[in-house]
Amino acid sequence: MLSQRLQIKVSQKQILTPGLVQMVTVLQLNRLELKEMLSQEIAANPVLEENLDAGEELTPEELQAVLEVERFSNPSDKDILDATGAGTEHESSFDSYSAPEPEIAAPESSSEIPADPIEQPATDAFDAIDFDNYFQEYLEPGFKSPAGESVDKPSWETFVSAPVTLPDHLNQQLSLTVLPEKVRDAADSIIGNLDDNGYLTISLEEIAILGGGHDIADLEAALHAVQALDPSGVAARDLRECLLLQLAARNGQGGVAWQIIDQHMKLIEARQFPQIGRLLGRPQEHIQIALEAIRRLDPHPGMRYSGPGARAVEPDVFIYKDSDGYIIELNDDDIPNVHINRSYLRMLDKEQEPNKDVRNYIKERFASASMLMKNIEQRKHTILRVCQSIVRRQGEFLEHGLDYLVPMMIKDIAEEIGVHPSTVSRAVASKYTHTPQGVFELRFFFSEGVQGTTGANTPLLLVKRMVKKMIDEEDPAHPLTDDQITQKLQSEGIAVTRRTVAKYREDLKIPSTHQRRTKS
Repeated sequence: MLSQRLQIKVSQKQILTPGLVQMVTVLQLNRLELKEMLSQEIAANPVLEENLDAGEELTPEELQAVLEVERFSNPSDKDILDATGAGTEHESSFDSYSAPEPEIAAPESSSEIPADPIEQPATDAFDAIDFDNYFQEYLEPGFKSPAGESVDKPSWETFVSAPVTLPDHLNQQLSLTVLPEKVRDAADSIIGNLDDNGYLTISLEEIAILGGGHDIADLEAALHAVQALDPSGVAARDLRECLLLQLAARNGQGGVAWQIIDQHMKLIEARQFPQIGRLLGRPQEHIQIALEAIRRLDPHPGMRYSGPGARAVEPDVFIYKDSDGYIIELNDDDIPNVHINRSYLRMLDKEQEPNKDVRNYIKERFASASMLMKNIEQRKHTILRVCQSIVRRQGEFLEHGLDYLVPMMIKDIAEEIGVHPSTVSRAVASKYTHTPQGVFELRFFFSEGVQGTTGANTPLLLVKRMVKKMIDEEDPAHPLTDDQITQKLQSEGIAVTRRTVAKYREDLKIPSTHQRRTKS
């Protein structure tokens, strides 16, 4: 039987206010993303201004009067901020703002008696001739636009070059090649089936079935034509064919390098170089020269056109040293300096603007602008405090280099500055700093420490460097095993296991002991 009744229940839930969501979002933006966000906000919010000449700035007292009951944070907001580690103990950025006193120009009096005119010297009649106008009007050949005519100029985007993809690069060369029409269509199908590395990942039979009924003979001719294009090695079906195509482009057919790739690819992977020399009947000097030529080949010929390209990195923080110590400075160049325009204040007056909807809209825009400015100031303050803690802990690294990097965890920095670890994680996300040792990502300074007698102060990054250095200095005929590397690290006071060393070696993409061994 169903019945209706009232029930009172006390529950506690955590609600993220729009201001807190925006603060978390702004904190994890780097300077390039912040610049783009501010540009969008200035375009969307008429109350926000970038240029101080556009209007007067609103004082905190006037802003409080405008917003009336609008609050930046309430008790529930404070609890949420404390729970997420983004404290609200810092004052709003408006405390540092002050509205400049407007300069009022004295009106000109209409009853003012004009001063006696100053006698001007007599000018020469020759100087009074406007030669510039004369030459422009009568002696300049060709068409000339009228002075008041506005000529539409092409946009700068017209001249910006788009990245060239691998299919674009190949089709441009293919258009200059004389081919039968059927072969050209088959070549287009082959180019369309290349992966990012430039390899043909499906068979010609599959292309014949899926590509519109191409003839196998036309596909083979088209494949030969595409493989002759730049970059050499493109449209290969495996690594062996790719390397052979590159050697053929360098007139290396039949040479020692050609024979090694054609017949002994597995021996190259196993680093059995002496055995290759015995099978080919060549001295080790010839084998080493051929291997050096093979190392210069590109196993991914299409990646230069298919890769993501270089990523623009601009430091968000500058750390440099002077006579008084290290100085931390935020990189605010080219970031819009926003402020609140005071000219919209009169629209909130009921006499000046009787429309209630307009007044509510302006009040909402004022609240949104003030919240954004406060969150930007909070972002600056948090990043500075995190960087100050990093400088205190990594002073030896900043002074002497990578070998003096010390272990540092995000939770340690969070406890030191009194925020939640997630706040520190967002503060260092996708941000870079310029230091006396170079440009590093802020996350680079956070590394787990390896425990041990003396290894407690050794970060994981340095342990991996030690493993790599040991392998680089080993005897190729008797490479170090993971157990031997483990014993060497333990002798230096670093407590690691063999499985841990094997994991470090795999992270560094170093082959196993058997694959590194070179037989004499």
